[in-house]
Amino acid sequence: MSTNTSTNTSTGDPLLSVDGLTTEFATDEGGIRAIEDVSFTLERGETLGIVGESGSGKSVTAHSIMRLLEDNGRIASGSVTFDGADLTTMSDSTLQSIRGSEIAMVFQDPMTSLTPVLTVGTQLLETLHQHRELSDEEARETALSLLEQVRLPDPVDVFESYPHELSGGQRQRVLIAIAICCDPEVLIADEPTTALDVTIEAQILELLEDLRDSRDLSVVLITHDLGVVAESTDRVGVMYAGQMVEQGSTDRVFTEPRHPYTAGLLRSMPRLTDHVPELLEGTVPQPGNRPSGCNFAPRCPYATAACEADDPPLEPVERGDGVPAGTSETAAEITAETAAGTAPSPTDDGAVQRAACIRTDEIGVLEPVPAEASETARSRTTDVGDPILEIENVRKEFDTSTSLLDRLLPKGSPPVQAVDGVSLSLRAGETVGLVGESGSGKTTLGRLCIALEERTEGDILLDGVSLAETPDEELRQRVQFVFQDPSSSLNPRQRVGRILGFAVEKHATLAPDETVTDRVIDLLEEVGLDAETRHRHPHELSGGQKQRVGVARALAVDPDVLIADEPTSALDVSVQGQILALLERIKAERDLSMIFISHDLSVIRHVSDRVAVMYLGRLAETGPVDALFADPKHPYTEALLSAIPDPDPDPNPQRSSERITLEGEIPDPRYPPTGCNFASRCPAVMPKCREHDPALVPVDGDQRAACFLHSTATRGDEEPPEDVLEATHRGSD
Repeated sequence: MSTNTSTNTSTGDPLLSVDGLTTEFATDEGGIRAIEDVSFTLERGETLGIVGESGSGKSVTAHSIMRLLEDNGRIASGSVTFDGADLTTMSDSTLQSIRGSEIAMVFQDPMTSLTPVLTVGTQLLETLHQHRELSDEEARETALSLLEQVRLPDPVDVFESYPHELSGGQRQRVLIAIAICCDPEVLIADEPTTALDVTIEAQILELLEDLRDSRDLSVVLITHDLGVVAESTDRVGVMYAGQMVEQGSTDRVFTEPRHPYTAGLLRSMPRLTDHVPELLEGTVPQPGNRPSGCNFAPRCPYATAACEADDPPLEPVERGDGVPAGTSETAAEITAETAAGTAPSPTDDGAVQRAACIRTDEIGVLEPVPAEASETARSRTTDVGDPILEIENVRKEFDTSTSLLDRLLPKGSPPVQAVDGVSLSLRAGETVGLVGESGSGKTTLGRLCIALEERTEGDILLDGVSLAETPDEELRQRVQFVFQDPSSSLNPRQRVGRILGFAVEKHATLAPDETVTDRVIDLLEEVGLDAETRHRHPHELSGGQKQRVGVARALAVDPDVLIADEPTSALDVSVQGQILALLERIKAERDLSMIFISHDLSVIRHVSDRVAVMYLGRLAETGPVDALFADPKHPYTEALLSAIPDPDPDPNPQRSSERITLEGEIPDPRYPPTGCNFASRCPAVMPKCREHDPALVPVDGDQRAACFLHSTATRGDEEPPEDVLEATHRGSD
């Protein structure tokens, strides 16, 4: 499972030991414990993953280790021992000398972690001068070397740049360079890939692994992504509601989870395989509102009355023969060692599997969920109707010459080529998945379909009628949009009832005896929210609840087409599963057609009938979802599939045995490459690719690809497609 190749053979004391750590924050209502009795160890040279949903206490644990808490936070009890010294009792001056030089941290959001008014070089030099005695020239040379080590192109240019001039992946590399500049022994990486595309995520994870091996680092990798943990760590700790609920070797925990929460997380994840996700209902309780007994009991399918009364400790679980799980010795061998006084204590062995559950022996080996047993199971739509939405050779350019952005760009900057000659048909009753990295044009194409943006060229037809000739009221009633960020798309000053009520009043048709409030309550119940939700403001809702309100608003007008733009990108895996199941149920019940936009191919695999892969404003490949995932035809599609971290214990036959790591990032859409727009990053590039633009043509059944590996046709020469998912690039050369 794990691609981590580190060999941790340490038999001495752990490099970092966290024991009974409890952190609380002062509030107007009194002290609230964010984490409670957290314990784990980090051995020399290993990578430890800490995983859990938002609100589990992962980041608070990291900040507590570094003693970087807010003013109202304090460590209430416990210890953090680094190389024999307790960090919780150190003076501020002593701790300051350790931060950065011995223990370093890569923070979650590089945009807010870097000072926006200082260049990258200035910030690197400041850290170097604080911890190392270097001359100005030596510090500059060291800084440039560090930027090169984290694989930033043109280190001198990056050194002189401001954070806003860099991409998200480049900013994350800068943070890593700052973190390792003083050669620390421990690196704590807090969600280092959360906001990155899957190809850039793969680059960052590979970089962290290489740095760990080359610098003999020990790494604590904090993430909510189980796939990242599976492929990048030696051991894992699973956190829930401020507590550690399971620990052990990554392979063991992912193959045989012994806590219901771990098993539920693994079962709820969409996969690249035919695995059908199982819903993990509920959300993580907030600090100060946690239940008595086991925190997970309200969501646990194994819960009993005893679970609600007592909070189980984190204890070693047994394999069934009385031997702690994770050990290789037999019961007889351990008995003999114990009698001789030479057996190690299970609590000193980081590989021993532990779980905080009174029913660990009943959790068992993680088995795939049968499709017929899952509420989220779906079959591919085969009975589709005529095209309901047709996109014909659409282009969209954004002219920056009259915008505020023009002040930040060089004079005479060309327009942004956001969508470049795309044709796509959506038939009644089907779901088309639109996938690609940030900057590929997915969201712009979706916004064009509802006339939130004006087309530069081409046309979009709704039931054969151009949107230009479709009245706005009819378009808003028939095509609706679910926005990516519900926090910014819902009016913060209005209550949910008013937000939904406005949509009902504006576009919906009510029954003679039906009121607006009646319809609002029906909508809330349809998306799984109670009627009282209508009295709340958006800020009083969780991320998943806000997204449900966004879906309800779109459904208020009873549309024919739903365009969902990254509706699960900011959600935990359990909440993501709930939203996906909701969308699929509503689609089936209302006979909707849907364009589902996402950068996550695992999600696309689960919800789509057909897939269109976009890159730099164009379609790279299209086809039925099963065929495309089993045998991708375009190198970009293959790389996207390869880059997805896979939590499955067994190798996935539908993906390459070796990860394809793309170099660089998606080019600037103002300056697209000549020839094939993927040529600058393609591992299979040929001379012809840099000179000519390949056409999107049939290559195998209903699959189409724009690649010279399969056809010599150039863009502009292809025939109009006739398959269900029509897609061409018919621009002029």
